[in-house]
Amino acid sequence: MSSLWPRIEPLLARVEKPGRYIGMEGGRRRPVHGPGRVSWLLVYPDTYEIGLPNQGLQILYEILNERADSVAERAYAPWTDLAAEMRAAGVPFFSVDDHRAARDFDVLAFNLSTELVYTNVLECLDLAGVPLRSADRGLEDPLVVAGGHGAFNPEPMACFVDAFVVGDGEEAAGEVTEVVASWKAAGRRSRDDVLHDLALLPGVYVPSMYDVFYDGPALREVRPRHPDVPAVIDKRTIADLADWPHPSTPLVPLVDVVHDRLNVEVFRGCTRGCRFCQAGMVTRPVRERPEEQVRTMVAGGLRRSGHDEVALTSLSTADFSGIDDVVAGIVDGSTGCGNVSVSLPSLRVDAFTVGIASELQKGRRTGLTFAPEAGTWRMRRVINKMISEEDLHRAVDAAYSQGWRRIKLYFLTGLPTETDTDTLGVAELARDVVAVGRRHTGRATCTVSLGGFVPKAHTPFQWFGQNGVGELRRKIGLVRDALHRSGAQLRWHDPEATFAEGIVSRGDRRIGPVIEAVWRAGGRFQEWSEHFSLPRWLDAMAAEGLDPDWYVTRHRADDEVLPWDHVSAGLHKDFLRQDWHDALAEHGLPDCRWTPCYDCGVCTGYALEHVVGSSVPPAGGSQGTGQDPSRGAVVPVELATVRGAG
Repeated sequence: MSSLWPRIEPLLARVEKPGRYIGMEGGRRRPVHGPGRVSWLLVYPDTYEIGLPNQGLQILYEILNERADSVAERAYAPWTDLAAEMRAAGVPFFSVDDHRAARDFDVLAFNLSTELVYTNVLECLDLAGVPLRSADRGLEDPLVVAGGHGAFNPEPMACFVDAFVVGDGEEAAGEVTEVVASWKAAGRRSRDDVLHDLALLPGVYVPSMYDVFYDGPALREVRPRHPDVPAVIDKRTIADLADWPHPSTPLVPLVDVVHDRLNVEVFRGCTRGCRFCQAGMVTRPVRERPEEQVRTMVAGGLRRSGHDEVALTSLSTADFSGIDDVVAGIVDGSTGCGNVSVSLPSLRVDAFTVGIASELQKGRRTGLTFAPEAGTWRMRRVINKMISEEDLHRAVDAAYSQGWRRIKLYFLTGLPTETDTDTLGVAELARDVVAVGRRHTGRATCTVSLGGFVPKAHTPFQWFGQNGVGELRRKIGLVRDALHRSGAQLRWHDPEATFAEGIVSRGDRRIGPVIEAVWRAGGRFQEWSEHFSLPRWLDAMAAEGLDPDWYVTRHRADDEVLPWDHVSAGLHKDFLRQDWHDALAEHGLPDCRWTPCYDCGVCTGYALEHVVGSSVPPAGGSQGTGQDPSRGAVVPVELATVRGAG
């Protein structure tokens, strides 16, 4: 494998941001290729600025390069200007580490973080000279692997991806490496052989090993083609985050990227039970990183990177049991890295205290973001976001009282059972936040970010038919008009992009040709507003004889076979169904860390000694206020009392 740099460098003078493609970042690994090593190209199918900070890719990059039998490099989707230059000059898709051709790697591994990047996966494969469809690849073609949240409904990408890793990838990456190494050592006799062996790994789904059957438009069955291939693919879950202190050497970009800071994951999983949140459902159970390890990773990461900001990441960082002490230690300088500010990207309103606000303000103040998600208490009971108006007022008052000036609020619209009263409640809450802020300072601002709701696989809302484009536009208009001259600003997600996301996220294997048709019609970077086009998606659906509303706006029957039923996130379908009916009944549930277990299924067969969580609920929260914690099966007390159980 030789470097393509002499052919790439002349092209960079003609593109908008050449720094995206040169590599040479601080913290990058020097790849050591050679016999006996399986070579991985880890691809984030979006721009370098979006992909470089991604923790999942950085973790695997480090793990694979620490192994004696593997080597990993990175790549990001080239922007349209460089892609055109590459095609004109015959330069293939390449890595940014040593600028090697993607085709020269054994494994191309894509991070499927959002559905609208799927056309970029095809763009990268085509630029690499790799056949788009798995069925068309030969012995000399790389294996195409994918992971991330998109793997929890793999079917729309099933014809393009050889194997999906469902769930945590830290252990699975090594096992995939060993299978591929054995196949290479045996002389690559048959591509089907290695795909069959991969299908036997826990948490690995190989679409070509399964047949799909339909009854008219409805999906009837996804059936294994071999008796030893599992009918249901159970997600991978690493038991103890302490065993995986990665990334220890963070990448430091040479150009501006989003979230340009040190990111340290403090825990994985969430048991809050927000019914709209796929991440919270599929990453259960909660696994905390030891507090001392967090401090060590922060101190080491700051020394190696030179960053002056740390983000403590998780789905709900303020729930971390050691959050106050860790934040205080960072801002007080115990890391030995001087003046450092702390960012908590995932703040629960009911877990945010004056103490946290006071510690955060000692560093560089930027803004704070809270996510009430819905505008009324009724709606928040439906979605199980059990925070009250008083919780929000208390949190923003704590922030403004400690000198903060800017608050951002995230909301969803188009949620199940939503009425115009609920929609207008978004504007009312925003006005309340401005009023609270102005009691402390005349410069208080509030920005409302409003997104259209897309029901996701493995959530209680997976049976819900989402709102169409026209209805989402109407609801956005209601909020916009209600916020006129309120002192709050409104930003919203394009309802047309929300609709296209629904097509893909709720689709079955028949959506694969639709994705390919959109790509062939020029649909790259569909998550970028300047390149997105809903007519491309609708035209592609029509060409395949598929009804968009059947996939997107139609409510699913309780007993319907769903496209992702053969992939298990560990959650009992009966639990999700009951939670869906509880939502319709406006029945909220407390966090199962502080109540008897609801028997969601995640902890069945799980090593209980590894299930970690706090011993007391967050201070000041209203979680469970007025709620009945007894819904659902109560498991034996030895399971019910384990903190952090799902």
